[in-house]
Parts: sequence; structure tokens; C-alpha cells
Amino acid sequence: MALESVVTNGTGRNAFIDGYRVGGKTGTAQKVKDGKYMSGNYILSFIGFLPADNPQVVVYVAIDNPKRVVQYGGTVAAPIAKAILEDCITALNIPKSEDASEKNYQFWEKKYVDIPNVVNKKLSDVKSSLRSFDVQYTGSGEYILFQSPSAGERVIEGSRIRILLGDK
Repeated sequence: MALESVVTNGTGRNAFIDGYRVGGKTGTAQKVKDGKYMSGNYILSFIGFLPADNPQVVVYVAIDNPKRVVQYGGTVAAPIAKAILEDCITALNIPKSEDASEKNYQFWEKKYVDIPNVVNKKLSDVKSSLRSFDVQYTGSGEYILFQSPSAGERVIEGSRIRILLGDK
């Protein structure tokens, strides 16, 4: 879906919500007065909806002539729409989408990853799946007895995981 791609890969990236299919469109319009474009005077907007394949919520945010910000709808209006959509998810108890797209991250963006389940496994067997984390080991042994955060939680890539080692 083209409008979903705006949020996952395009100018509406600031409205991306992990685990949800969000569609949207950004807008940046230079205002006109007396038939001439006004210098530095814009209306910035974002319209977003979710789930993209069966919308339950539609949000439109327009900011008239914001000051001291980059003049793009995706930069100014999309994060506001995201916050409103997240509140709607909670208020309406909208479940995550099983087929939600993964965000294509830019080098400057924080990437979120799932914590793998490594409990009751040999450290040597799962060490490669922990490469993208800052792992802090305690205890001794070849098996992982406990991990924190728990398996399945989403964290920023490079976050610390605490592992308790021992023998079975």
C-alpha cells in the first residue's frame, strides 16, 4: 500500500508505530498572500490512519506557521499524529497487526529489536544471537539460567541484557 510506505520508508517515518500498519501522507504548503508566496510561512500537515488495511482511526494534524523548526510536515506534524494514534491504540484496545511492515531504518535513527529467548540454552549456541546487545554476564557455567529483559521485549539495538550463567 502506497500510503503505508510513506510511513515505513518515506517522509512520514516519524509516525511509524512498531507492530502496527500505519498509513499516512505528509504535507508542506507555502502560504500565499495577495497572489504571492509568503517567505518562511507554511502550513505543515500529516494525515495518518491505522490499521492501514482496515482503518479504525484517522488523524489529521495541521500546524500553521510553526516557528524555529524545519518546515516539513513529516518532521513537525507526523510525531504529533503518532502520539495521538498511540493513545488511540490504548483507548480502543487495537491489537498489533500480524503482518506489519518493518521500518527501514536510516543510519541516524534508533533501531528497535526483539530480545531473543536464550534461557536454558548453552551460551556457545546462542552467543551469535546476542551480538547486537551489550551483554553483561554474571555467574559461571555453560547454560543461561536467567535473562533480563525477558524474551520478546522490544528494546533499542545495543541495549544491555543481563545474563545469569550456571549449570543445569
